[in-house]
Amino acid sequence: MEEEEQPTETTSLFPAYVQHPPPQLLPSDPNKGASAASQWLQNTSFTTDLSVINDAVTKYDLPREGQQQEEEDKVEEVNTDKRPPQYEMVPSEATASSDEEHRKRKKKKKRRKREESTGSPPLYNYAATLSSSRNSGFQKWASSSTSNDKDYYFDSRGDRDNLAFGCIYRMDVARYKLYNSKKVSGNNYFLRTKKVGLERDSDIDALDTNLRSGGRYWSAKFAAIERHKNLKRVRVLAPSKPGRSSLADFIPLSAENSNSSLVSSVSVVEESWEDEVLRKTKEFNKMTRERPQDESLWLAFAEFQDKVASMQSHKGARLQTLEKKISILEKAAELNPESEDLLLSLMNAYRSRDTTDVLIRKWEKILMSNSGSYKLWREFLWVVQGEFSRFKVSDMRKMYANAIQALAGACIKQHRQVHPSGNATSVDPAIIQLELGLVDVFIGLCRLEWQAGYQELATALFQAEIEYSMFSPFGLSEQSKRRLFEHFWGSNGARIGEDGALGWSTWLEKEEEQRQKLASEEASNVVEEGGWTGWFEPLSRTQETEMPESISENDLVAEEFDVENTKDVEQKDDVESLLKALGIDVAAEADIKVKDTKTWTKWSKAEMSRDLDQWMPLRPDSGHVSHDAATADAEDDEQLLSIILYEDVSDYLFSINSEEARMSLVSQFIDFYDGRIAQWTCTNSSSWVEKTLSLESLPYSLLEDLRKMHDVVNGKLSNPISISLELLLNSLDDSNMRSNMMKFLRNAILLCLKAFPKNYILEEAALVAEELSNTRMDSVSCSVTPCRALAKTLLKNNRQDLLLCGVYAQREAFFGNIDHSRKVFDMALSSIEGLPLDVRPNASLLYFWYAEVELANNPSENSDSLPRAMHILCCLGSGARYTPFKGQPSSLQQLRARQGFKDRIKMLSTTWARGIIDDHSAALICSAALFEELTSGWASALEILEHSFTMVLPERRRHSRQLEFLFNYYVRMLCKNRMELKSSKIWEAIVKGLQIYPFSPCLHNALVEVSHLYSSPNKLRWTFDDYSQKKPSVITWLYALSFEMSTGGSQHRIRGLFERALEDDKLHNSVILWRCYIEYERTVACNTFAAKRVFFRAIHACPWSKKLWLDGFLKLDSILTVKELSDLQEVMRDKELNLRTDIYEILLQDEMDA
Repeated sequence: MEEEEQPTETTSLFPAYVQHPPPQLLPSDPNKGASAASQWLQNTSFTTDLSVINDAVTKYDLPREGQQQEEEDKVEEVNTDKRPPQYEMVPSEATASSDEEHRKRKKKKKRRKREESTGSPPLYNYAATLSSSRNSGFQKWASSSTSNDKDYYFDSRGDRDNLAFGCIYRMDVARYKLYNSKKVSGNNYFLRTKKVGLERDSDIDALDTNLRSGGRYWSAKFAAIERHKNLKRVRVLAPSKPGRSSLADFIPLSAENSNSSLVSSVSVVEESWEDEVLRKTKEFNKMTRERPQDESLWLAFAEFQDKVASMQSHKGARLQTLEKKISILEKAAELNPESEDLLLSLMNAYRSRDTTDVLIRKWEKILMSNSGSYKLWREFLWVVQGEFSRFKVSDMRKMYANAIQALAGACIKQHRQVHPSGNATSVDPAIIQLELGLVDVFIGLCRLEWQAGYQELATALFQAEIEYSMFSPFGLSEQSKRRLFEHFWGSNGARIGEDGALGWSTWLEKEEEQRQKLASEEASNVVEEGGWTGWFEPLSRTQETEMPESISENDLVAEEFDVENTKDVEQKDDVESLLKALGIDVAAEADIKVKDTKTWTKWSKAEMSRDLDQWMPLRPDSGHVSHDAATADAEDDEQLLSIILYEDVSDYLFSINSEEARMSLVSQFIDFYDGRIAQWTCTNSSSWVEKTLSLESLPYSLLEDLRKMHDVVNGKLSNPISISLELLLNSLDDSNMRSNMMKFLRNAILLCLKAFPKNYILEEAALVAEELSNTRMDSVSCSVTPCRALAKTLLKNNRQDLLLCGVYAQREAFFGNIDHSRKVFDMALSSIEGLPLDVRPNASLLYFWYAEVELANNPSENSDSLPRAMHILCCLGSGARYTPFKGQPSSLQQLRARQGFKDRIKMLSTTWARGIIDDHSAALICSAALFEELTSGWASALEILEHSFTMVLPERRRHSRQLEFLFNYYVRMLCKNRMELKSSKIWEAIVKGLQIYPFSPCLHNALVEVSHLYSSPNKLRWTFDDYSQKKPSVITWLYALSFEMSTGGSQHRIRGLFERALEDDKLHNSVILWRCYIEYERTVACNTFAAKRVFFRAIHACPWSKKLWLDGFLKLDSILTVKELSDLQEVMRDKELNLRTDIYEILLQDEMDA
């Protein structure tokens, strides 16, 4: 090969070594190229035979090699002018042939000539930026000062450019540029876009002047352009009538001056933000004139105004848009006065503009005309409860009383309209929904009283309402019921939850029997005239006891007053002398100040301890205490606050007619006192949503799910640096309170079983409460099942209760007594044939529970649990008489069972289509799926479950507890077989479920588990962010926070999650989020000043939560001053929170200890 003449001045390919300019080689002579390379390349990686590296690399799959080479060729063509002399690598035999290289060189020459003819300057200077492109941690390519035993490396499965550049090749990094429609016109489109695409495609490390001035697509310049209202955006319009599709169809690009406002086929329309606002405003105006009764249309028009306001930078423009939104909603509410959604949206808009007093007046005006709306009352109560300046416990009680009386009156009115005669065999669905809303408002009142420190009043409210609505005598008017209930409440009769409680109606019957018995005894003791009239006192003795004439009654009254006054003075002097001995002047009470924060810490601990102990209402010793006397002495005697009189509960009593509302009241009562109860409602119901919004601490069910998620996330990490959300909400030891509370719940549930006979949910709750009252809360290991005696007592009273047998057998299996559990199940299933026909449909639940217990008890492969489960399901599917297990079922029995399941599911489709869905039908579907999983595999089981979802309408699925249970079972089966399924199928199923049940903890738990195992954390974060915007809920944010803490996420990320969650109008009043935020800043971030700021924000948003106030005393005593703590206690008294401990008690105790 011949060498080309070296130019006088040239830029080396390696600018760090300009003192050794390399010779220019012709690519046609490989031998000379190799010999020359040995003269100027000092690194051994360039003197090594390249065929060795090529042979090693060609063993692996490199699919991007051709594409990468083509991109390199393009860059070399564009930057020819400023590049130094090029050196062609000697090709190895494994690469392309010499003919192919020859054709490539000819193409390069043609492209080079074409570039030179256009005269465009090169867009990138390799010589100036190559050294800066290389990573600083890699050696120089030639004349390296450092030596290494191994001077070259290659990644056998990676990109060979990484070896050369020390990082990802810059041309492999995606570059983006904003679309500019003005440059898209004519036939030069591809040439122009090619040139535009390379304008800013320079290396960021080179700090090119054009790059600094222009910037990338995320730079400040393009961000400002994106926000500009005149920026033209592309909008694709689909054809009104889709035509015939062919391979030649394409979306035409509009010209610069083309008018594409009216299109009849697929086209692209360019419009700015102002054009879009005008267009959508015209569309909304037209549609609202045509369909004024369409509520969704008005709501969409109002939501569009929020989007317009978000694009406006000036506050005045945003206020004008808000006024426009309010006028739209006012017009909509005028045309649709009964629409609750429109009124709620209107009041939320008023809340953004008006002051608190004006807003309250508007709320009162709306509630006067819509007094029977539960949604409006619930929202109004939330608004007033969250206003710090107006909040007082007494004012909130009045508002709750008005809400309950208005909703109760609406229920009575609707009931009389639907059933004028009063004899209602069935309750109207509208009345059921109204009564359910009334129960939710009552539960909200009880939560307010409990969280404000009035635990005795909350318990008394539950006792009074359950007795009044579920155990009232029949055939009485409302006035008669209240008069008799006042007599019952003022007597010494045991109330629900107390030992010996019988129920109000039963107590009245026994009281009437005793009265009649006494009357008959008095009648029998009447003596005839002329007989002995009894003992009498002599005249002289009676005269001795007469009052002397010289002493008048006034003198006696004055003397008694003087005696009492002297006693009071003596007692007062004793108290004053004790306080003076401590250095406390009672007369100067306002000047007394606590001098140490430890005193306030002791006070808060004593307050918390008394709150845990004093939650049951007390009874007056005399049996009759007047309300006036109680209120007069309330300031002197703190125990009177624990005595709940009839006047304290009378304004909140109401009657319930529907079975659903009564069951909701009892279920929420059990859940209120942290009882273990099965899922009692759908997570989309208002009851569940209100419960999650008012959480102060984690309930047991949610705590168990978060623990499982924490274990899954920590199990994958090698060195976990994680924090559990449970640790942020640690509380004092309340085992004594829990034990007493479980006894109270057990007694109450057993009494409620008289109103709900054979209800397996209440029976299970009673058995679990019995267990927890006798053992620790988390104890599982026990030789004898603690609830065995209670279960046997209940079975003696009703031997035909199959579901009670199933619940009892499940508890035996839970404590490890599997043999005893099998005996109970076998006894119950064998006796089905002899039971009445109305009891037999319950068998499907019993069979399903038995099969689940057997599969859960499968510790080893040699266990017979799997054949036992197949035998149980075969008996259910075939409809044969149940016999205890003797051996694995035959193929014929399995075939009959499969056909039986198909026939029974086909019969269920007709009843489900009418909306009749119960627990037994859901258990039958689950049993059929479980049978298919054991016999045919998971594919057939999933097919059965997916088919069952198509048997009902989508809207009905959202509000059915049974269908939600079915979907959770479907997700559990997917997760159980995740090793054999695609992760995308499981992910799609869970995401689809969250669209239907966005407040379900089970689905959130499955989402975290699956995504943590099979996807990146960012994908899970995106999913959480998406659902927190669509359906914000406490559940979603708790799981998002728990995931970040379990994975050891950054403090900025976790703090941002807290702030975003608390920015929401609904979640702003969530006590549990505020408490977690305070504890995170204090213990994890170790920033007590930030915790103090969060604490003050928290009590301003949730002034009713006494536990939140006490968190400041207990956890922030190191940062809060004595003056601040004293002021906090004064504010608590102003807000009328129940404070049980006086600070003087703590001071006296400290003095005695000293």
